[in-house]
Amino acid sequence: MEGVFVSDFIEPVKARSNFPERVYVLDTTLRDGEQTPGVCFTLEEKIEIARRLDELGVDVIEAGFPVNSEEESNTVKTIKRERLRAKICGLARCVTKDIDACIHSEVDRVHIFIATSDVHLKYKLRMDEEKALEQALVATDYIKAHGLECEFSCEDATRTPIERLIRFYKSVEEHGADLHNVPDTVGVMEPEAMFELISRLRAALKMPISMHCHNDFGLATANTLAGVKAGASQIHVTVNGLGERAGNASLEQSVTALHAMYGVRTGIRLNLLKETSRVVERASMIILPPNFPIVGNNAFAHEAGIHVHGVLAKAESYEPLTPEMVGQKRRIVMGKHTGKHGVANFVKEKYSLTDEQIAAVVEKVRALAIHKKKIIEDDVNAVVDEVLGSVPEGERHVRLDEILVVTGNKITPTASVQLTHNSQKRVAAGIGTGPVDALSKAIQSALGEEIRLLNYKLEAISGGTDSLCTVEVMTEDKDGRTAMGLAVGGDIVMASANALMESLNRIYSKRIKDNEHSGAAPSRN
Repeated sequence: MEGVFVSDFIEPVKARSNFPERVYVLDTTLRDGEQTPGVCFTLEEKIEIARRLDELGVDVIEAGFPVNSEEESNTVKTIKRERLRAKICGLARCVTKDIDACIHSEVDRVHIFIATSDVHLKYKLRMDEEKALEQALVATDYIKAHGLECEFSCEDATRTPIERLIRFYKSVEEHGADLHNVPDTVGVMEPEAMFELISRLRAALKMPISMHCHNDFGLATANTLAGVKAGASQIHVTVNGLGERAGNASLEQSVTALHAMYGVRTGIRLNLLKETSRVVERASMIILPPNFPIVGNNAFAHEAGIHVHGVLAKAESYEPLTPEMVGQKRRIVMGKHTGKHGVANFVKEKYSLTDEQIAAVVEKVRALAIHKKKIIEDDVNAVVDEVLGSVPEGERHVRLDEILVVTGNKITPTASVQLTHNSQKRVAAGIGTGPVDALSKAIQSALGEEIRLLNYKLEAISGGTDSLCTVEVMTEDKDGRTAMGLAVGGDIVMASANALMESLNRIYSKRIKDNEHSGAAPSRN
C-alpha cells in the first residue's frame, strides 16, 4: 500500500492467518464509549458524532441502550432518522422490554447479550446455564419475528468454557442469529489465546464472528487484530479508545493496522481519522495523551537531530506510514537538549539564511526551549520571521536592560524599566490598564517622548499553557514616523517589550536618516 512502510516479517504471519476479505466496523462510541466515567454526550453531540462516523465509513453505529430511558430511546430514533448510510444498532439484554425499546427506536439491528461465565451466572444473573440459554433463544426468536438483524453476545465470553460458548452460539444461530459477537468483557485475553479461541469458534459456527475487546491490560487492539487474523469479520471499536474502565479497542489503531500492516479492507476513510478523533475528544472532554498512536499530537512528531535529518531525507526512515494517510501532519519538535547542529540543519533545510542569521535562530530557539517543554516547527518559523525582521546590531539605538511589572485583581498594573538610549542609562515607571500598557507608558517616560502604540497583535503559536506567542506592534512617534516590531517568546510581557524595542529602534533609524537628508543635527531623543 502506498505510503506504508511496515516490516517484511509480517508477510509470513499473513500467510498463515485466516483474514477475511473485508472487515466490517461497528462503532460503539455512543454506547460503550459514553460509559466512560465522566462522559455524557448531549443530543446535539451524539448527532454530530454519528454524522462524523458515517462520513468516516463506519458500517454500524451502536447508538445506545434504548431501554435505559425514554431520552436514550428518542436519541437512537433521532440518529436513525438522520438517514445515514451506516446501520443503526441498539443494545438490549435478552429481555422483551429491552428489545421492544430497540424496536421503538427504529433500529436496523438489535445487539443482545447474556452472561455465560461461571462467575456471572452465579453472582450476577443468579441462574443456571439452561435458563440463560432459554432466555437467549427466546430473545433471538423475538428479534427475528420483527424482521430485524440479530447480533448475539455471550457476555464475559473469554472466561466462559469453550464447550458452553459453542453451545450458546450454535443454538442462537439455529434460531436465526445473524452475527456472533465475542466480548472480552474484562480484557483478560492476550493475542495468541484470542487467535486460538476465534479459530475454534470459526470452525464450529456458520455465521460471521465479531470482536469486542476491552483494554484492561492494554491489549484491546492487539486482541482485536488477533481475532481478525483467526477469521473474525467484524470489530467493535470506539473513537479514541473510549469505554468503561481502561476503554475499548481504538477505532483509529485497529483499522489503520488492518489496512497498513495486513492489507485488509474496511470501509473506513483513513484520512478522516484525526478530525473524527478531535470531534469526539472535544465532546467527551477526555483529552488524548500526546503519544496516543495514530491520532495523538506526537504520533508524527520528531525531535530535531538525527531523526529529523532522516525524516526530511526519506520519510520512511522514522515513520511507518505517511501522516497525511490518517489526516495528520508531520511536526518537527525541538527541546532544550537539541544540539546546535540539529537546529541549524533543520533551518538550512527550510530557509535560505546567512550564517549569522542561522546562528541567531539557533541561539533564540535554545534560549526559548529552556523555558518551554518543546519547540515545534511553527515556533521555529516564528523565530525565523523574528530574526529576518530584526533590527541589525549596528542600528540599535535603545536597549531594554531590566523590567519589573506588577499586576493583580486589586492592584493597578505598574511597570518600571531601565534602558540604555544612546549610551545613557534611563529609569522610569508607568501605570496602565494592563501590564503591557503599563510597560509601554514606562518606556515612553524613560525616553522622554510620546510614542503611540497604533496596533498590538498577540497570537499563541501552538496551543496549551506553555505555548510560545508572537507579539506584533506598530508604533508612531510625534512626527508621524511609524515602524513595526515582532518578537517571539513564552512570556507575553517580555515578548511585548522586545517587540516594542524592535519598533522603536526602527523609528530612531528612520529619524536619523531623515535628519541626515535634511542636514539637521541628529536628535538625542
